[in-house]
Amino acid sequence: MTTSPSPLLRVEKLDKRFPGVHALDHVDLVLERGEVLAVIGENGAGKSTLMRILAGVQLPDAGYILLDDKPICCCSVHDALRHGIVLIHQELNLADNLDVAANISLGREAHRWGLLRSGAIRAEAIRALEWVGLKVSPRALVGNLSIGQRQMVEIAKALATDARILIMDEPTSSLSQHETETLFEVVRGLKARGVSVIYISHRLGEVRAVADRVIVLRDGRNAGELRREEINENRMVSLMVGRDVSGWYHRQARAPGEQLLVVRGLTTQAHRRHRLSFEVRRGEIVGVAGLVGAGRTEMLEGLFGITPPLAGEIAVRGRPVKIRTPRDAIRAGLALLPEDRKLQGLILEMTVRSNIGLAGLFRTRRGGLFLNGLQERRDADKMISDLRIRPPLAKMRVQLLSGGNQQKAVLAKWLTLQPHVLLLDEPTRGVDVGAKEEIYRLLEQAACSGAGILFVSSEMQEILTLADRVLVMHQGRLAAELTRDKLSEEAVMRAATGQS
Repeated sequence: MTTSPSPLLRVEKLDKRFPGVHALDHVDLVLERGEVLAVIGENGAGKSTLMRILAGVQLPDAGYILLDDKPICCCSVHDALRHGIVLIHQELNLADNLDVAANISLGREAHRWGLLRSGAIRAEAIRALEWVGLKVSPRALVGNLSIGQRQMVEIAKALATDARILIMDEPTSSLSQHETETLFEVVRGLKARGVSVIYISHRLGEVRAVADRVIVLRDGRNAGELRREEINENRMVSLMVGRDVSGWYHRQARAPGEQLLVVRGLTTQAHRRHRLSFEVRRGEIVGVAGLVGAGRTEMLEGLFGITPPLAGEIAVRGRPVKIRTPRDAIRAGLALLPEDRKLQGLILEMTVRSNIGLAGLFRTRRGGLFLNGLQERRDADKMISDLRIRPPLAKMRVQLLSGGNQQKAVLAKWLTLQPHVLLLDEPTRGVDVGAKEEIYRLLEQAACSGAGILFVSSEMQEILTLADRVLVMHQGRLAAELTRDKLSEEAVMRAATGQS
């Protein structure tokens, strides 16, 4: 009788508490050698906490971690690296002021007699970049790369460590379809070399495509496990949220009203040769599709005055406006939910209430100098209730909320102003299936209340689900405008790749 080899990694009865939150409640996990294990669950289910413990970022309150059947303590990131466990964070962990090569070798730099070996560092970077199919110079400054390119640099940095266990936390959240396929090839190559991968994603189609096995967490506990032949979206959703997919969001048909936003000849600083012209009507949800680097984010930043446009005319509700700063945009009735909520949308150390009140400070101040605390409390309490932010604690620091509830807090900040037009950049990035449905419903409610919505998304299904009309961008220009009756994945991709 032969016995099967022991698993590479075993987690037993892992427990972790934070103030007011039981993040992990006796969680178990088994990872085989050369296996791609997907860990899924709603925001707040405990996935990220579990991964941070495995990677030495946090310590558990109880439980055991065994590697090769031997107990280990990942008391620090250095300990985890020594055991061959590497975490690719959902929020990028790169030094923007250093070049690509320096980031990839950071903390492990090749040196001789105390001097850095620049040639060896660049050679390692070139190999790592080839693994992920990223065609950028190792001398390129990371701060000048797109967020999708930075994500690939983060993955290359992890691969360069020769990890035994690679933990990928939402690795495709900012990647184009092509980059995602490249990543899948990288994952398959790692598996073939005997590297084990723990893959966390809210994109269930990706999980179905790449995972050998799925474990599901719900409310900090094990909720179920699916073998390869059992993996499908219905079963995953049922285990994650405890209900059938028939309750998912369904788009409502609406007749668009008057023009709320009219843009003519907008020229962004990133794409100086192209002029953008379009409009958004009352009650309309307009999607913006395109590959990474197409200029979608730059267009929204130009409209909102973060990077003032070089030329063009903007009118809101029929009145021409000059937008040189975000304050100009807010006064005109525009609001922007940015791509990176933690860096650009929230002040993590502040409370939920204070974050919700940020955009309205100029509106609620008293005597021009003092904060109107009563109005701030009323606004925050109403938004927490209306948007179902959980837990409903206005005085909680916003960094303690799950990703989906953080995203709702950013949205709440703008909805208090009742803007005419909502500009949304990747509105459900890093958000679980349950929170995603809630955000869709919130956008639907805003449109039904008379707002116009212009949203950028890299998720094709999201574009097809939400949009009344789609603007497709290619290399800084508007390549196509697709009405609902002409909208399909093929039509979007043809235009996004310059084939229309």
